[in-house]
Amino acid sequence: IDASEGLLILKREVAREGRNRAWVNGSPATATMVGELGTALVDLHGQHEHQTLLRPAEQREILDAFAGAREPARRVRELHGRWSELRDERERREERRRELESRADFLRFQLSEIEDASLEPGEDASLEEEANRLEHSEELMREATRIHEGLYAGEGSVSDLLAELRDALRCIARIDASLDEVLERLEDAYHTVVDAGRRMGDYAADVDHDPRRLERIRERQDLLFRLKRKYGPELEDVIETGRRVRAELDELEGAAVDLEALDREIEEARAALRDEAEFLSEARGEAAERLASEVQALLPDLGMPGSVFQVALVGREEPGPGGFESVEFRASLNPGFEPRALKRIASGGELSRVMLALKAILARVDRVPTLVFDEIDAGIGGVVAGRVAEKLRDVAEHHQVFVITHLPQLASRAHQHFNVEKGEEGGVATTRVVELAGEERVREIARMLGGDPESSASRDHARELLHAV
Repeated sequence: IDASEGLLILKREVAREGRNRAWVNGSPATATMVGELGTALVDLHGQHEHQTLLRPAEQREILDAFAGAREPARRVRELHGRWSELRDERERREERRRELESRADFLRFQLSEIEDASLEPGEDASLEEEANRLEHSEELMREATRIHEGLYAGEGSVSDLLAELRDALRCIARIDASLDEVLERLEDAYHTVVDAGRRMGDYAADVDHDPRRLERIRERQDLLFRLKRKYGPELEDVIETGRRVRAELDELEGAAVDLEALDREIEEARAALRDEAEFLSEARGEAAERLASEVQALLPDLGMPGSVFQVALVGREEPGPGGFESVEFRASLNPGFEPRALKRIASGGELSRVMLALKAILARVDRVPTLVFDEIDAGIGGVVAGRVAEKLRDVAEHHQVFVITHLPQLASRAHQHFNVEKGEEGGVATTRVVELAGEERVREIARMLGGDPESSASRDHARELLHAV
């Protein structure tokens, strides 16, 4: 929000129909923004819903202002913020560590599952072939034996027939040399058949009929199937997944989250916070007694004799953003009652006078520039009203003070007067605020005194009050 020459201008447009609008230095503003600015610029003391004095944070700030401890309080807030940030960062790192550990555990499980299987490339195909042979071992042995006998070992085998034919061809080849080539081919055929027959015999002898081996193969195939379904689809994909998981796990195990250095930072921040908070607590403890004593001394002059005012400090083990303690203003505004929190016992007028006492004491250190007192004249009059007026005047030396009052003793002490009039125009209720000057001030004070505002006596009395300022 830009402020020209230190000015802050708030503007609000109240529409007859539709939404209201607000501006701050000419820029559109939300109701929340205007409300926050209002809290910093104006203290309204009247009905409870508007009383900042009832807020614990306000009570703490009042005590810190009185103690001259605003700077330590600011440092405590900053140090607590830093401590909180570091703890949040640790929680994030701890969460990250847990995530990494969880991921590493998952990868270890995957890697163990894959590596424990001791996979070999192409193993699934070779196992399928071996299982097929074992399942058909009887058929293979039977047929291999039949072929062995038919080619070589059996009576009337092919090799025997070829041997006879070879011998016959050899005889006629002696006569006709042109048959030598055919003889050579028949010799080759004979040896081929003999070799094939022998091989089939060896094969039949080697056929393995082992149900237990077949069972182990099927179990192995089931394992490979599960791994391929999980990490595949092919066995080579499973093996590659194992390599990739191993690489990621090595990377994770080498990327440990460092909490030790951060823990040292947290402890250092906590120690600094506790030191500053302890210093602040000492200042508050000493100031709480003095503030309570000074406020209580003013209350009888403000129409509350026999009142007790206390500043209670409620401690905690670890410092918060406000330090080691919360601050609570307590009072007993009627003799014979135990002091309780202000919000539980004070009326609007009483609360305004308690705030007036506080403002009178804190006039030089209070940062809120404008104070509004409503109902401060409730239940008072005469001498007490005059004393309240004097305190308001004192506060007005350091703040802009607005007082809504029906008492001439209070009104006459003001530097400026505004008259609020309610009326009706065209059947619609209206409110007019008129600044009074000169004789208008005299006339209004005379009216508030209950006399005839036009009589000389009433006006002389009014002038006397105004001139007493």
